Amino acid sequence: MTEQQIRRYLRQIGQEHSQTALRNFFEMCYDRFFRIAYFFLHREDWAQEVVIDVFFKVWERRLTLSHIQNLEDYFFIMLKNASLDFLSREEKYGEGGNAEMRSLEQSPEEKMISEELFSAYVKALDRLPDRCRAVFILVREEKKSYSEVAGQLGISVKTVDAQLQKAQNRLKEMLFPEND
Repeated sequence: MTEQQIRRYLRQIGQEHSQTALRNFFEMCYDRFFRIAYFFLHREDWAQEVVIDVFFKVWERRLTLSHIQNLEDYFFIMLKNASLDFLSREEKYGEGGNAEMRSLEQSPEEKMISEELFSAYVKALDRLPDRCRAVFILVREEKKSYSEVAGQLGISVKTVDAQLQKAQNRLKEMLFPEND
């Protein structure tokens, strides 16, 4: 996923009111948006609901999205705010929001550091080559075995290991650059 692709879809969504472009944008960004929402909500069903709401907002705001300078930060903040609003509604009206709200009780500094690190992680993950990213997500986030990943992606277990090592090294370089 490149910023150029995202901007092209947003331009098509805004200027042409293209639902096909919205669907393509959805398919391209859903996994990333889900990871961000899940980071704040810690529940899959809630994260899915928030992501769908964000895509509705994208459609509603389609005429102004092409003017946004930093899309990565814009969508991160949009998802963060939608997630926190959702938690607030669950706390007020739902049955299960109390534990999630308590788990988010940190000092403002801890929250900021945690969010900044997660934002950097998501950005770095998006910069990985497609196969590296897929292997990393399946093994590290979805907790699948090497053999499951190999079968799912149609590659060998050795390739899974090599791609995982490559992903880890690149993420380490991007997240913790050496100061020369």
